Amino acid sequence: MTFLIAAAGTGGHVYPGLSVGEALVELGVDKSEIVYVGGDRLESVVYPGEGFRFLGIELAGLKRSLTLENLKIPYVVARARRAMTELIAGSGVRVVIGMGGYVTIPAALAARKRRVAFYNAEQNAEAGLANRITARWARETFVSFPATAGLPYGRWVGNPVRRMFWEFDRPSLIGAARDHYELSKDVPTLGVFGGSLGAGVINDAVAGMLERWKGDRIDVVHLTGKSHLESLGSRPGGRGVNWLRKAFEERMDLFYAACDLVVARAGGAVAELTATGTPSVLIPGRFGSTGHQAGNARVLEQAGAAVVIDQDALAELAPTVQRLLPDVGRLAEMTTACGAIAKPEAALTIAGAMIEAAV
Repeated sequence: MTFLIAAAGTGGHVYPGLSVGEALVELGVDKSEIVYVGGDRLESVVYPGEGFRFLGIELAGLKRSLTLENLKIPYVVARARRAMTELIAGSGVRVVIGMGGYVTIPAALAARKRRVAFYNAEQNAEAGLANRITARWARETFVSFPATAGLPYGRWVGNPVRRMFWEFDRPSLIGAARDHYELSKDVPTLGVFGGSLGAGVINDAVAGMLERWKGDRIDVVHLTGKSHLESLGSRPGGRGVNWLRKAFEERMDLFYAACDLVVARAGGAVAELTATGTPSVLIPGRFGSTGHQAGNARVLEQAGAAVVIDQDALAELAPTVQRLLPDVGRLAEMTTACGAIAKPEAALTIAGAMIEAAV
């Protein structure tokens, strides 16, 4: 065993971690030489499902309010560090990378204990607490944006995206994408999603917009999240709205190829939006240790790749979409702006550095 990837929690950490593993395999590393470490959330399903070895450990994140639960965190971190230290020693791990979030701290401590190379990767424009702490021990810190608050010496490589996006080519995919969703050829398509679990705020705002739609004909591909599909399935679209609702989409390359404009959160998906050159309307979430989604959204907005709407201003969503969707020239400008900040090869760059460190 050579490489340990610590990634846990939401899709914003898990899927970049998976992309790094895919890149290691692409560069010649056997899957048996890669092990993932995380908790019992999304990671416990995704990594084994992709054929990678996975070690599940108990994890606990810092609560931002005063609570007795925070008192157990040092003990949980210590146990996680011991488990990872034993794994590193017993499996011959030579390189560790933490993808941010609470699993990164015990991973960094274990790598330091065993004196193996440690890297960390930050997905957001404002670094989380774990990466700010562990950057001092990292051989190199990889960041997703040209400037990342809290990590002034990070190396800008981009946020790792899945293999399907490394050489994304919309013209070659558009036919299959339209067939996949049974879309019209002459009607613009709006895509909607709120991350791997969906987002109630976005779902409700979009549903209200589509029920009262007064614009031209549109197709809508709405990835609702599993828990929201049933409640949204009974809501009717307005005149001229062809509204397809799905809980989840495995072929996100087809989703982006089909969409002329996407309404989304501003988490890890911003890397997919830029890698695919997809114009977007971003509605940042207010969660996370640093309010990181607002920072991510600002980067795309300043580049001209996205329009940002605050959660308190969702009344602006309908007029914004009605203005943008038929404006082919503006959408083309936003696609070009995506290209200026996109780094779809991020996973390969990170994997290459890890392989070099392992030699």
